[in-house]
Amino acid sequence: MSIFLNGGTALKKNSKAVTAIEAALMFVLAFLISFYDVFYSFDSLLRDKLYQQPRGINNKIKIIAIDDKTLQDIGPFGTWSRSVYGDVIDKLGEYPAVIALDIMVFGNMDEEGDEALREACIKSGRVVAGSYINYNTAYKNDENGKPFIDHFNVESIEQPIIADCSRTGFVNASADEDGIVRSAILSETADGEAYRSFAAQTYSAYCEAVGIEENIPSLDSRNRMWISYAGRPYDYEHIPLSSILDGSVDPRIFTDCIVLVGAYASGLQDQFSVPNSADQMYGVEIHANIIQALLDGKCPVPAGRTVAALLAAAISCCVYVLSRKLKLKFSTPLVIFVTAGCIAAGVVINNAGTTFPVLYAPLCSVAFYLANLIRKYAEEAAEKRKITAAFKKYVAPQVVEEIAKTGNYHIKLGGENRDIAVLFVDIRGFTPMSESLEPEQVVDILNSYLNLTTNAIFSNGGTLDKFIGDATMAVFNAPFDLDDYVYRAVKTAWAIVSGGNAIESKFLEKYGRSVAFGVGVNCGPAVVGNIGCDFRMDYTAIGDTVNTAARLESNAKRGQVLISEKVYEQVKDRVTAEPIGEIPLKGKSKGVFVYSLTGLNEESEEKTEEFANE
Repeated sequence: MSIFLNGGTALKKNSKAVTAIEAALMFVLAFLISFYDVFYSFDSLLRDKLYQQPRGINNKIKIIAIDDKTLQDIGPFGTWSRSVYGDVIDKLGEYPAVIALDIMVFGNMDEEGDEALREACIKSGRVVAGSYINYNTAYKNDENGKPFIDHFNVESIEQPIIADCSRTGFVNASADEDGIVRSAILSETADGEAYRSFAAQTYSAYCEAVGIEENIPSLDSRNRMWISYAGRPYDYEHIPLSSILDGSVDPRIFTDCIVLVGAYASGLQDQFSVPNSADQMYGVEIHANIIQALLDGKCPVPAGRTVAALLAAAISCCVYVLSRKLKLKFSTPLVIFVTAGCIAAGVVINNAGTTFPVLYAPLCSVAFYLANLIRKYAEEAAEKRKITAAFKKYVAPQVVEEIAKTGNYHIKLGGENRDIAVLFVDIRGFTPMSESLEPEQVVDILNSYLNLTTNAIFSNGGTLDKFIGDATMAVFNAPFDLDDYVYRAVKTAWAIVSGGNAIESKFLEKYGRSVAFGVGVNCGPAVVGNIGCDFRMDYTAIGDTVNTAARLESNAKRGQVLISEKVYEQVKDRVTAEPIGEIPLKGKSKGVFVYSLTGLNEESEEKTEEFANE
C-alpha cells in the first residue's frame, strides 16, 4: 500500500513539474511574440479599430480649402500669384487667433506677389508658415556607442520666403511601415538648433493668442506623439478659398479660431492613409487632428515593449494553466472573458493615456487554449482507444464499436434485472493433464482452447464474463440488447464443441494428450451489472439462471452440450437435441429437464463448421 501511495505522489509531482515546464515555455513564447511585435500589421489595424474612434471635432479649428471649386474659380494651382494668400490673410483680418498656411512657399516666384504676401503676414502678426525637412539615411552610434541606421537623419531644412515675418514649422508627415500616419514628429534638431512641427507651432501660437497654458504631450521612445484622431476625412468645417476672396463668407465666423489653409483637392497630391478611415485624409486635416489632440491633451503613449510583452505573457500563461486544468465548460468562458477583458481594458487604458498592444494577450490565450483543447481531445481519443481495446477482450468487438459510436454506456456500480442466456464451458480432463505435462505445454493447450471459446463467444455477440481457471462464463443480451440471444448462445456452445473436436487431434499428436469441452446453457432472468467497489469492480450476472447454467456444465460429459428445457423451447425449430430427462442439480430442490444438443439446422451447421475450421 505504501508503494502505491508513494507512486501516486510521485505521479502528481511529476504532473505538476510537467505543467510548470510547459507554462514556462508558453510564457517565453508569448513574451517573444509580443516583444518582437511579430504580428505588427494585424495589431496595428486592430488598435486602429478600437482606439481611433471619432470623439467630435473642435469647432475652433477651421479649414480654408484649396478645393476643386477654388481651382475652377481661380485657375490651376501652379499659375497662382502668392498675393492670393496675402489677400486671404487680409480678408480674414484680426478675427482668427492663428492663420496657418500649409502651403509650400519656397523660392521667389514674382516679386510683387511675394511682397504682397510678406506685407500681409507682417500686418497680421499671427501667421504660421510651413517649412520642410529633407531627411536621408545615415549610420550613427547610440548613447551606448552601438551603431544603428537612422532613416530620419536631418539633411537640410527648407524655409519659406516669409520665415522672417511669421512662425514656421515643418509639415512632414511620418507614416508607419504600412503607410498609415499614426504618429507625428513634433520637434527636430539640426546643427544644434531646435525646430518645431507645423502643428506644434500653430498650437503654441493659439495658446499665446487666447492666453491658455500649453499641454505637454507624451512622446514614445522615438520622440513621437501618437495621434488620437478626433475626426475622419471631411469632418472639420472647410470653406473654399475662393469664397473668402469673393467675400461670400463673413470673416467673423473665424473669430478666435485656428484657421488652416491647405490643399483639399486630390490633384494636389497631399493625401495620406490614416487609421480611422478607409478613405485618405488631406494633410491639412491631419494637422487639424494633431492640433486638436494637443488641445484636448489626448496624446496616448505606447507602453514599454518589455512591460507590454510581460503582461501579455503573464495573461496568456495563466489562461494556459487554467485551461489545462479546467473542464471545457469552464475553460471556454474563461478564454472568452479574458479576450473581451483585454480588449476592454486596452480601450480604457488607451483613453487614460497609455497604448497597449491589443492583439497578443488574446491571441496567445486563444492559441494556448486551442492547444490544450487539441491535447485533451487527443488524450481522450487515446484513452478511448485504450479502453476500447481492453473492452474488446470482454465484449464482442461489434458491441464495443457500437459503444464507441454512441457513447451511451457508463461504468458505475449497480445492477439491473435482464433476461439473458448464460453459457458455461469447462475443459474435461484438464487437472490430470496438467500434472503430467510441463507448465509451458499446459499453458499452450489452455490458451488454444480459451482462444477458441472466446472467438466463438464474440462471433455470436456474447459478452465474456470471466475465466474461472480452465472454465469460461459468457452472457448474452447484456450489457446491451441482443436479438435472438438464446439461439446465439446455443450456436456458441455448438461452435465450441465442434471447434474442440477439430483441434483435438493436433494436441494429441503434439503432446500425447487431448482434452474436450463440457458446455451448459440456460436462459432466464438475472441481475446484471457492476459488482464490487468504486475502485475495483466486475461486470457479471448473478441469480438462479446463472447457477443452473453452471450446474448443467458440471453435468455435461466430454464433448457434450446440455441445454435447459427453457432454452430448448425457444430454439427447438432450429436445432436437433436428445432429451436426457429430469436430472438433479446440486443446490436445487427440484430437478431440471435437460436436453443434449446434437446439432443445428443445415444453415447454422454450415456456418458453425466454417467457424470451427477457421
